[in-house]
Amino acid sequence: MKSVLAASTAVMLAGPALAEPTAEVLHWWTSGGEAKSVAVLQEQFAAEGGTWTDMPVAGGGGDAAMTALRARVLSGNAPTAVQLKGPAIQEWYEEVGLADIGPVAEENGWDDVLPAQIAEHMKCEGQWCAAPVNVHRVNWIWGNKQILDEHGIEMPTTWDEFNAAAEKLQAAGVTPLAHGGQNWQDATIFETVVLGLGGPEFYQQALVDLDTEALTSDTMKSVFDEMRTIRGYVDDNFSGRDWNLATAMVMNGEAAFQIMGDWAKGEFLAAGKEPGVDFVCAPTPGEGFLYNVDSFAFFELDGEDKQQGQALLANLIMGPDFQQTFNLNKGSIPARTDVALDGFDDCATQSNADMTADAEAGSLLPSYAHGMALRGAPAGAITDVVTAHFNSDMSSDDAVAQLADAVANSM
Repeated sequence: MKSVLAASTAVMLAGPALAEPTAEVLHWWTSGGEAKSVAVLQEQFAAEGGTWTDMPVAGGGGDAAMTALRARVLSGNAPTAVQLKGPAIQEWYEEVGLADIGPVAEENGWDDVLPAQIAEHMKCEGQWCAAPVNVHRVNWIWGNKQILDEHGIEMPTTWDEFNAAAEKLQAAGVTPLAHGGQNWQDATIFETVVLGLGGPEFYQQALVDLDTEALTSDTMKSVFDEMRTIRGYVDDNFSGRDWNLATAMVMNGEAAFQIMGDWAKGEFLAAGKEPGVDFVCAPTPGEGFLYNVDSFAFFELDGEDKQQGQALLANLIMGPDFQQTFNLNKGSIPARTDVALDGFDDCATQSNADMTADAEAGSLLPSYAHGMALRGAPAGAITDVVTAHFNSDMSSDDAVAQLADAVANSM
């Protein structure tokens, strides 16, 4: 397919397309800020003469979308492009193959404008097979400024400070933490606690390298102790709540904090809320940067219109204008390092500065909870234990033992 995509790229850059680009795009961007963001890509695709067929699949932090994708691929009807990320990109490449979008990447110098670690996620055996749209920081805590000011609470910098703030809020009749009882949301909190209590090196050992000593350590027991404490700070109706509804609780003054990636900021902004005025942001307690990169992968398809669509889509996704506009809506920061941050808020500029610093310090780390660090089986095994512990009276000792066993059995 390389020759076709090369021709497609040349045509786009040099003259009228030989075929009308078409793209059926499977994604899970369905909430307010996310839907606004994907609409930007649709508009740019249409402006270039393309025909976009939208296939949004809501729910499960992408789990439902992956179920839909598998059904499509197994029936021999793969979409033109799919929102895919992390090791899942390489898994699909190994299973059914992905299109080589190298000609587009090389024409536009992607290697020169992407952080090396991010670029590596987008390659399959050295060839470009996916295009990144952003970098999300996962380890954020969001606060309702009015509630915090009313109770004299600063954003916490340690987990002890978080616990003290939560106890104070709870005593005043305020729900400390907005949370949705879905397994990926439990996992999101868990990995931020692992990073915060153990540090970047421990996080790497436990949730990337799956080192048994780290998984069974006293530090990991302390992590589960903190998870048990956090469980006491959520309201009784958390089970099954979508993440954006938890964000709305903070917006509406129904809860003080939410631990969630910076896509939550997209919800605040879509609702007309202003950072530093209506809400505040801070990294979760501890050091390090957990990243989640949204990207699109492309399946090998027949039909010049679809191949033209893939080339155009890849070109647009990595375009500086789209990277800036999209990320202003989404709450994330551009994947490209050369995009001006004019117009981005303080949360985004802090995220960008921290990403650069943590990349140099070796503490820029892939999120396990959001599919960047591990393949499906071990990630799922960890999450099963985390959510079982969070929703029961399981002891920390039992959780650590089950965690090590689950990871061993998944390998």
